[in-house]
Amino acid sequence: MKKSLISIAILGALSNVAMAQSNVVMYGIVDAGLTSERGGAAGNVTKVQSGVASASRIGFKGTEDLGSGLSAIFKLEAGVRIDDGSLDNTNNRLFNREAYVGLSSKQAGTLTIGRQYTPYYETLRDVADPFAMGYAGTAKNLFPVAGAMTRNDNAVVYKTPSLYGFSGAASYSLGETAGDSSAQRQLGASIGYSNAGLNVAVAYNNRNNDTGTIKTNNIGHNALIAANYDFQVVKVFAAYGKDKGLNSAPLNNTANSFGYVVAPVASQDSTDALIGVSAPVGNGTVMASYIRKNDKEFANHDADQWGVGYSYNLSKRTSAYLAYAKIKNKNGAGYTVGNNTEVGTGDKAFNVGVKHSF
Repeated sequence: MKKSLISIAILGALSNVAMAQSNVVMYGIVDAGLTSERGGAAGNVTKVQSGVASASRIGFKGTEDLGSGLSAIFKLEAGVRIDDGSLDNTNNRLFNREAYVGLSSKQAGTLTIGRQYTPYYETLRDVADPFAMGYAGTAKNLFPVAGAMTRNDNAVVYKTPSLYGFSGAASYSLGETAGDSSAQRQLGASIGYSNAGLNVAVAYNNRNNDTGTIKTNNIGHNALIAANYDFQVVKVFAAYGKDKGLNSAPLNNTANSFGYVVAPVASQDSTDALIGVSAPVGNGTVMASYIRKNDKEFANHDADQWGVGYSYNLSKRTSAYLAYAKIKNKNGAGYTVGNNTEVGTGDKAFNVGVKHSF
């Protein structure tokens, strides 16, 4: 009995030492709502959806102090669907949202390796969009963020520390194509400034569309400038983006949702513009934005979207929300009103739901 008690005491002491040197946290978001979609060729639909405001997820992240201001860090994050309990992916990925490991220093910055967000996407989400890429009014509906525009596999990302309000990020995603190191490669970068309520950032993304057997000689380029300013009573947002080349503006919804004789195709020459506001009202926040998609190709598939929403804080970790958005497609454009997780089926949508973070 004495030996057992001594062993338990030693294990307890060792575990306390380990916890003192490292820190692992389990966290997540549980978000579900009712969505009513209108205007699609298949008819109107009302459904329960997961991840309307923020994608539902469960994750693990941790740090270990290595001394001299250096830490090891990791993150593993899996998307889940609250409506049916399944994983939120179609490619047999467990940690489909993020999966990386790296080193972090307050003086030198952070270097991580794995599946990660692109600097372009983070700039659009964190600086440009008052809906933070969620709800019916999400900027995802018209800005180019489909597929590899959001996250990169095989990515090496460096982020600088903040210096006098300036910070930057650079991303290199290896294509891993045998015999051609540039095929499927993706490069990204951003630089931002934040001070006294002002946030400004520019971002760039470069995508090589070659494969091991096909040379397209057509690089996708994306440039974005975004800003917001917090006046306390209201926060204003603005963004402008330019998309040029193959896969520079992939369609979020590739289905012919409106039953056109000729199905919409992705533009290879377009611009995107956004203006928006958010404001504290009561115990919550009102959000609104207007987005303009200008297709400069012969098809001229332009589109306009306006959206409005309200998120009410029930507690520090729980909120209830509602939102509405409408898209006006022109000349056979096929953009749909989705939300943070799903692309939608029509040109109008209404959301009401609850989000809990833990």
